[in-house]
Amino acid sequence: QVQLVESGGGLVQPGGSLRLSCAASRSISSISAMGWYRQAPGKQRELVAVISSGMGTNYADSVKGRFTISGDNAKNTVSLQMNSLRFEDTAVYYCNVVTVGPWKSYWGQGTQVTVSS
Repeated sequence: QVQLVESGGGLVQPGGSLRLSCAASRSISSISAMGWYRQAPGKQRELVAVISSGMGTNYADSVKGRFTISGDNAKNTVSLQMNSLRFEDTAVYYCNVVTVGPWKSYWGQGTQVTVSS
């Protein structure tokens, strides 16, 4: 079974930057999209950014202009460059990979991002 492993989380000051990375333990076929979600304490998990197999991207309004998602379908990796971090960005961040034919959704275990002064 495929496992997704995230890295790059940590403690950062407001206005700082972090880069999250996610890699699959095995090759994944027919990737439709790769993305990042986050879940803050007491909140629902929400979409942060997604990149399609064609490399089109979409972002949550709260992170537009600050975060950049990138991916490599062949290498089964997805990254999230986070700049100008704010307190409200504090959350556990999860990577996600979705395939088609057949449909599957893979999730990482999550990596903690804490923005604090």
